[in-house]
Amino acid sequence: MYAIVEIAGHQFKVEKDQKVFVNRLATEEGKKVSFDNVLLIGDGNNVTLGAPAIDGAQVSAKVLKHLKGDKVIVFKKKRRKGYRVKNGHRQALSEIVIETIVTSGAKPAKKAEPKKETKKAETKATASKAEAKKATGKADDLKKIEGAGPKAAEALVNAGYETFAKIAEAKPEELSTVLSEASSRLAHIVTDTWPKQAKLAADGKWDELKELQDKLDGGIEK
Repeated sequence: MYAIVEIAGHQFKVEKDQKVFVNRLATEEGKKVSFDNVLLIGDGNNVTLGAPAIDGAQVSAKVLKHLKGDKVIVFKKKRRKGYRVKNGHRQALSEIVIETIVTSGAKPAKKAEPKKETKKAETKATASKAEAKKATGKADDLKKIEGAGPKAAEALVNAGYETFAKIAEAKPEELSTVLSEASSRLAHIVTDTWPKQAKLAADGKWDELKELQDKLDGGIEK
């Protein structure tokens, strides 16, 4: 039996006991994690397609370790402009092992309605926070945090983390959860150093922040 499942913004074809390298997950090493966005399940000649996901299907895995991928060099040059920029990047990854593939019954029907209600409540809360932020105009430029792009900054603001001070008080796991819930494409971002960076920014210690960021690679300590 095999399944095609979305994990941290990417689709993988997996089987039981298979080891897979995926974008960094917020789950600690040794802990179990499950993925509900199962797009296809194949069992011999029987193939089940989702629309887009298969209701009740689930892939469970165990996080073996967190690591970094091979370094990729990004070189940018503009002719006759004297512009040359060379950056290195190592993708933050997690190695997981697939433990079970459940074809149905993983998501009880009773939990469907509360989730919708919770989502509506969260949407209203997010909207009110965003409106309050616009009214006060006190949101910080969160893109100054190394590793936080425009989409990640928008997700943080919408979740109520609109200032450096609030991010400084948050735990990296909380910030990772916010990004994962906002979009699967943000789930791979590592937030380990964000509270530390935000604390320096909130205190106005820009020189110290610059020194720290020079030691980072995409927000990750080298």
